[in-house]
Amino acid sequence: MEVIAAADCIAGYTTYIDLIRELVTGQKIISTGMMKEVERVDRAIQEALSGRSCALVSGGDPGIYAMAGLVFEICHKKNIQISRPSGKKAEPGPHPCLELEIVPGIPALAAGAAIAGAPLTHDFATISLSDLLTSWEVIEQRVTSAAMADFVIVLYNPKSKKRDWQLQRTQELILHYRKGSTPVAIVTGAMRDNQKIEFTRLDTLHMADVGMQTVLFIGSSASVHYMDFIYTPRGYTGKYAVSPEAPAAIS
Repeated sequence: MEVIAAADCIAGYTTYIDLIRELVTGQKIISTGMMKEVERVDRAIQEALSGRSCALVSGGDPGIYAMAGLVFEICHKKNIQISRPSGKKAEPGPHPCLELEIVPGIPALAAGAAIAGAPLTHDFATISLSDLLTSWEVIEQRVTSAAMADFVIVLYNPKSKKRDWQLQRTQELILHYRKGSTPVAIVTGAMRDNQKIEFTRLDTLHMADVGMQTVLFIGSSASVHYMDFIYTPRGYTGKYAVSPEAPAAIS
């Protein structure tokens, strides 16, 4: 909130700009739709190079499937010098230079895991099923490797209007190495007004109602569906004794 309030300009995907409208206090807005990420980031960089501070807004954490990496990529390709904020006014020089600060946020995998229970208490792998920027062959290799290694698997972008078969193919790949009874948590709109959670099994995952705001948590062989939660043991109770008696009722 402080960063947004202090910025001269705010740039972001149209949906994310709408989510923070009440925080905007008259700043210049750069808003673009899907597939316009390069244009959006480039315009934000140009604003910053012109001497105006610009807040580039992403969903979740800017460094996880978001815009921070593209900022670095464009700066690198254009040979723009970047530095961490120094608190001092930048001195003019022969090369363009900007100060860049990455403000951490709460990624969907962390928000979704908190809603689901504690599925990520042990090692996990995160994979996006979107093949717009990564070939499907590479995605399949990563899914297969994560399944073989018995990682809890977090799936981003499981399905869209144009991508309606990748999730079922992913399910088939994982079923080669996991039981059909493996617990799965389906979290949509984590920490937003449309938040929804449901639980299923790996062998019925293809029937789940999912979309671009859905994050899937596919358990490892150790993960447990307990009451209305999923958790993955770290191994404490296998090493340390835990009393089997339930705690006495508090009166």
